[in-house]
Amino acid sequence: MERRKDRILLCLCHLSGNEQKFVNEAFDTNWVVPLGPNVNGFEKDLEEFVGQNKRVVALSAGTAAVHLALLNCGVGPGDEVLVQSFTFCASSHPITYLGATPVFIDSEKETWNMDPELLEKAIIDRKEKTGKYPKAIVPVALYGMPYKIDQIMAIANKYGIPVVEDAAEGFGSKFNGQVLGTFGKYGVLSFNGNKMITTSGGGALITENEDEWREIMMYATQYRESYPYYQHEKIGYNYRMSNICAGIGRGQMTILDEHIAHHKKVQKMYEELLKDVKGVTVHSQPETGEYDSNYWLCTMTINPDVKVKGQENAYKQIVTGAVGGAAGVIHAADSATTDCQPNDNVEAMRMGLDALNIESRPLWKPMHKQPVYKNAPAYVNGVSEDLFKIGMCLPAGPYVTEDDVHFICDAIKSLINE
Repeated sequence: MERRKDRILLCLCHLSGNEQKFVNEAFDTNWVVPLGPNVNGFEKDLEEFVGQNKRVVALSAGTAAVHLALLNCGVGPGDEVLVQSFTFCASSHPITYLGATPVFIDSEKETWNMDPELLEKAIIDRKEKTGKYPKAIVPVALYGMPYKIDQIMAIANKYGIPVVEDAAEGFGSKFNGQVLGTFGKYGVLSFNGNKMITTSGGGALITENEDEWREIMMYATQYRESYPYYQHEKIGYNYRMSNICAGIGRGQMTILDEHIAHHKKVQKMYEELLKDVKGVTVHSQPETGEYDSNYWLCTMTINPDVKVKGQENAYKQIVTGAVGGAAGVIHAADSATTDCQPNDNVEAMRMGLDALNIESRPLWKPMHKQPVYKNAPAYVNGVSEDLFKIGMCLPAGPYVTEDDVHFICDAIKSLINE
């Protein structure tokens, strides 16, 4: 199969012509600061979209939103927070920023998200071991898939523990027709460059009411008191979104529905084109009617007995750069392998697709298997580890065309040894 000249990217947001209008307006009015008309307008657009009479604070990152949500839940040194293990590190790192300890909860097989049964088991066990309940619960909409929020909220309410919904990957996903991020005390959104819409970077926190909104706003703007000079009675943070980034977000909101529809269409194509490939399964939402995933990323699993071309070369060389569009500085690995990694056939598939100029990546490595969290409590059932070994993410962004999906599926089939 011939290599594509152009690279098919995993997920990259598509910009419309509206972004430039709002950005130019910011420059024309000299609002080039972390506040301004675009920020206010973007927050109002978000509030209208999420509904449920919620308020929204636009922030510099989804990570900042998790941090401020936990802070306002009263999380501090010596506390514990129950968090999904199968996720990106931004779900758990803010817990440690506050001096608290993450307690990792494994996944259930249907949605790959937080297992409600393990969640309740962990709550009871942590109370017995520490004498107090965890301070918060953080479920995650993995790759946009809605979590079992009805069960999670019932358990949270039973024990009086606030829920911080990490819907960073699930902007626009719904459960029973209600937008994710509006069920719990707080909801987290992300507008990173690879999300459903982008502000180049950025995020938002969905709050319950005006009082919560005001307190979060205070924390996000250095917690300055109302004096003619700078008076600070609490430690605050410089977390507000810039007026320029918010201008991009306002333009992106005009094409949000288009983006969501595109991702769903790509998902259906993968399901149809790969349905007869033995040993390959495209993960899809439960068919019970409550779930409405945005399919931010499309994922598939490969049975361990499937033989992939080049499998004998998997993990033979140390990776020298980031895989899957990861940004920033990375350490060069000391070894090509770790004690928890995708199977050889999954890595061979990634390498084979990469050689054809198709970007893919492994699933998130469970947080309870990350070296930095080796001493953190974890309640596991093996689901996330098993999925990490057999799963991978496929291109799904707005730049992925129907022809691209056909090319990708043909490539997957060509890489499997009969």
